[in-house]
Amino acid sequence: MKTENNLTRNEIIKRTVPFCLALAVIILDQLTKWIVVKYIPAYTLVPELCFGGDLIRIIHVRNLGVAFSMGGTWPLVVRKVIFSVIPLIVIAYIIYFSIRNNEFTKLQRWCIAAIVGGGIGNLIDRIFRPNGVVDFVDVKFFGIFGLERWPTFNFADAMIVVFGIILIITFIMMISDSEKKGKK
Repeated sequence: MKTENNLTRNEIIKRTVPFCLALAVIILDQLTKWIVVKYIPAYTLVPELCFGGDLIRIIHVRNLGVAFSMGGTWPLVVRKVIFSVIPLIVIAYIIYFSIRNNEFTKLQRWCIAAIVGGGIGNLIDRIFRPNGVVDFVDVKFFGIFGLERWPTFNFADAMIVVFGIILIITFIMMISDSEKKGKK
């Protein structure tokens, strides 16, 4: 049976399977945050959980904003709309678009699913944790870009960045392949 975009039921199922990765990311993200909240008091560095000297540290912090704490001091209503409602709409659209799009590769679909999972993981915090998103990984950055330490992040953030980079690389490769075919 075909749908409105001529996708069979099997094609839709194949395109939604990668979202099991999104679910895994959400579960692992919330589990790591639960462990941090339960066992590490807020704004506490745990010396026993430092790796490579002070290369990687575990510290429980809260972020009321988004990336790099941007918007953390904005009024609560503004933060709720901009950091919760709008991302929820964007995530829903990304899921819909990724299922309907015929151009994405299997790898790109898995990347999108991981990014969606990370987005939902942080969205859960923004909606249900009044003290902000739980961040806990603190990495030395050796003065690069004037930063001695990279802003503290969590598992969801890591998934968004890592799979976002992979997704961008796949798009660049597709464009490059397309240009090579066009020159022949």
